[in-house]
Amino acid sequence: MTIFDALTLIGGLCLFLFGMNIMGQALERRAGSSLQTLLGKLTTNKFMGFLTGLGVTAIIQSSSATTVMVVGFVNSSLMTLRQAINVIMGANVGTTVTAWILSLGGVSGDSIVLKLLKPMSFTPVLALIGVVFYMFCKSTKKKDTGTILLGFATLMFGMDIMTGAVSGLKDIPAFQELFVMFRNPILGVLAGALLTALLQSSSASVGILQALAMTGAVSYGAAIPIIMGQNIGTCVTAIISSVGTNKNAKRASLVHLSFNVIGTAVWLAVFWAADMIFSPALFGQSATMAGIAIAHSIFNIACTLLLLPMSGLLEKLAYKLVPDAKTPEKHVELDERLLVTPSVALERCNIIAHDMAKVAIGAMKSSLSCLTAYSAETATAVREAEEKTDHYEDVIGTYLVKLSSHQISEHDSAESTKLLKIIGDFERISDHAVNIVESAEEMKEKKIVLSAAASYELDVICKAVEEILDLSLEAFVNEDVKTASAVEPLEQVIDKLKEVLRTAHIIRLQKGECSIETGFVWNDIITGLERTSDHCSNIAGGVIDAAENNLNIHESLRVMKSDSEFFKTKYKEYAEKYAIKSVNA
Repeated sequence: MTIFDALTLIGGLCLFLFGMNIMGQALERRAGSSLQTLLGKLTTNKFMGFLTGLGVTAIIQSSSATTVMVVGFVNSSLMTLRQAINVIMGANVGTTVTAWILSLGGVSGDSIVLKLLKPMSFTPVLALIGVVFYMFCKSTKKKDTGTILLGFATLMFGMDIMTGAVSGLKDIPAFQELFVMFRNPILGVLAGALLTALLQSSSASVGILQALAMTGAVSYGAAIPIIMGQNIGTCVTAIISSVGTNKNAKRASLVHLSFNVIGTAVWLAVFWAADMIFSPALFGQSATMAGIAIAHSIFNIACTLLLLPMSGLLEKLAYKLVPDAKTPEKHVELDERLLVTPSVALERCNIIAHDMAKVAIGAMKSSLSCLTAYSAETATAVREAEEKTDHYEDVIGTYLVKLSSHQISEHDSAESTKLLKIIGDFERISDHAVNIVESAEEMKEKKIVLSAAASYELDVICKAVEEILDLSLEAFVNEDVKTASAVEPLEQVIDKLKEVLRTAHIIRLQKGECSIETGFVWNDIITGLERTSDHCSNIAGGVIDAAENNLNIHESLRVMKSDSEFFKTKYKEYAEKYAIKSVNA
């Protein structure tokens, strides 16, 4: 083997790893909604969890990526540790699909059917289709499909280059002696673990083993321990990913490691005993690409059959290795590990945004209660809620900006834009809640007492604001367009109420029924309430825009006001409900 063969081998390996990487990323994007659906069906049922892990890994072609996602899900409380254990086991079986695809490279024969099955026969066609989809299609989904095909073609070309580069190794005695040394099971396991830990992909290391097997120098007796070691090496990615996570996420990565270590230890002992006692002729035969794929599948399925019934024991072991702390951990709201699956990351953002919305709406309602019955405890709670919504906005906004740097679908991009708009409105609602509390405190300190008429008017507008808060929250949380459509007519009624209340105050001021000082506080309160309703209108508009794939909120509201019978009917209903019967009542 010359220096040029070595350089060719390195080039082939680079193409192989690059192709596997871009294909996996494109598959994750293309299957984003499917991953979300699969996760939604997760139950504590072992078999369903196992099938979920198998299905996701078969889709994205990487057990490491699946396990990293699982660590992120557990860290974000999207998945329990028990569910994670079953998914991890399924991922170990799902990763064997890659070896079967790569084994097509070993197909040989003169018939047209067999020649067509060889990757180098159909890969150029896939590459051509991929280029057409990637370069000439505008749809994000079609571009992702093109990237998948190009990634697969690159992967297979890299595999073919590697196979050609190592073909000369069969004539080198040192290379043959190396694989004779790997007949020692312990050395074989260590070699497989180190190679996989270095590449951080068991699929890649199995592919390299399959390429080396084409030289005829790799026996099954050497290949099987290496395959066992590869399962241990692939745990490195998940362990690295668990750094800085909560305890349950660390337990998930340790379950992955303990599952593979225990499975390898048990079946390695069986392999060693069979080799020592029976010395099967198979162990001395040269391994083929298909034979390695079979051995890989049998080993992973055998590990699962052994340990799936004992998943409860693995969970207990994880709790022993990572015990609960005496003090509760700080909750990590959004995990960057989820960014590799944008649809799931967005779903998590939605969950956190819903929490933020409830906190902001709750703060505003509490501040309204302070206007009629001031409480220092309530005022403190409102300020704490405002700080919490500030934190939420910062966390969600920063996360969504990071998400935008990834390649995401048009739908996910629109959803991200909607969330960025809406969280700003909820944060401003909490700010207005603090402003209203401050007005209530000013009234208390200055012993300002509203007249009977002013108290009545304030009660009317506060009830209208409470209703619009409820409508906007329901519309956002449930993505309910009909409820969102009812927000704008009520916002218009509140705008009119503000003017009616301002006029009524001027009349009372002219009659000497209230002071100028009271007027300043009164104006601050009704302005804060009217602006709160404006933010509710923005939130509802965002929900409507997202449903109609339209980012122009002002256009949506203009059309609604001019053309919608529903708007006119609801406006009349709210105008009657919140009419000020007499400013002097």
